[in-house]
Amino acid sequence: MHYTDLNDFLARGSAHLGKGPIALIFAEDEVEIETTIRHHQQTGFAQIVVFLRPYFSLPPDLSEQVIRVDYDMTRPAALTRAVNGVIEIAAGRWLYYCYNAEYLFFPFCETRTVSEMLAFHTEERRDAMLTYVVDLYASDLEKDPLAVDLDDAWMDRSGYYAAARKDPLNKNHPKERQLDFFGGLRWRFEEHVPADRRKIDRIALFRAKPGLRLREDHTFDNEEYNTYACPWHNNLTAAIASFRTAKALKINPGSSFDIQTFQWHNSVPFEWNSRQLLDLGLMESGQWF
Repeated sequence: MHYTDLNDFLARGSAHLGKGPIALIFAEDEVEIETTIRHHQQTGFAQIVVFLRPYFSLPPDLSEQVIRVDYDMTRPAALTRAVNGVIEIAAGRWLYYCYNAEYLFFPFCETRTVSEMLAFHTEERRDAMLTYVVDLYASDLEKDPLAVDLDDAWMDRSGYYAAARKDPLNKNHPKERQLDFFGGLRWRFEEHVPADRRKIDRIALFRAKPGLRLREDHTFDNEEYNTYACPWHNNLTAAIASFRTAKALKINPGSSFDIQTFQWHNSVPFEWNSRQLLDLGLMESGQWF
């Protein structure tokens, strides 16, 4: 199904969303759009909606399998405008959002589907799931000037940390069960990253509710959605393996010429499986075994 713009999709698209969790993929450029879609198909999303410019192409088979929405991601607040619009037409449904060249991983995703995971998460009375954006990068930037290479993907095995999330309404106490997470390329090259874009946490999986709003910092106006766990025990978390930061650092003229390599002593090959991310503490299974 093809919609000519966001308003067209919001007016007519609810009838084509079907049942099950929905993935919203936002293409900022043409890098790895196809692999991003196919990865999330294999993950088990019932429907995938791709937001991309009219002149971006998709393989014929994918064009028949996904919902395409012509959309300009360069406009201000493009992501939040689209996600918040979909929330209004998909109340009660689980939604997920990511950019192109980003890939969702969750505990045991090699043998279990995202629907199975979200069914368990729902039973634990959770309406949102914390995800960590784990930066990926190519090792040879002369061979891969955009730092994107799925066959030669690397990641940081350490350098991740969390800080208490400040409450502007109560400066003496941080927000309950909320943390700001940092690490990866945004931490190592922070001089090239604006302070308000250095966090790597994202509430990327959530249940849509009327009136719910995603904010520009990837948190929601419902504070319980922003928590990493319920009050009584730890919950599932997931990870998004992402080339987005590496790509941006190499595209941006202000940082591109200052970075000759992303490799350092804590770089390790990315193994494209959930076990590596679990072992590194970049997601956890909670009570799900």
